[in-house]
Amino acid sequence: MSSDTGPKPLLFTTHAEDVIRERNLDRGWIEATVRNPEWTRPDPYRPGIERRFRYIPEFGGRILRVACFETASEIRIITVFFDRDARAKP
Repeated sequence: MSSDTGPKPLLFTTHAEDVIRERNLDRGWIEATVRNPEWTRPDPYRPGIERRFRYIPEFGGRILRVACFETASEIRIITVFFDRDARAKP
């Protein structure tokens, strides 16, 4: 995921920026979820988009879902939200 020049930059869509601001989400949570997800799933409706999930203890242990698109040079954040229905595979 990273190269000799360091981790890939995270780029946020306008939608992602709006959601982060509206829901007052911590960017540190988002970066941790993108770079070190506890599990991932391909988006079933959008080819190339990956859903990355992580428990956020500081937010009552809720699960943050970040939908992103990764290229050789960047990771584009499409949307982010707390997913009430997310479950890791048993």
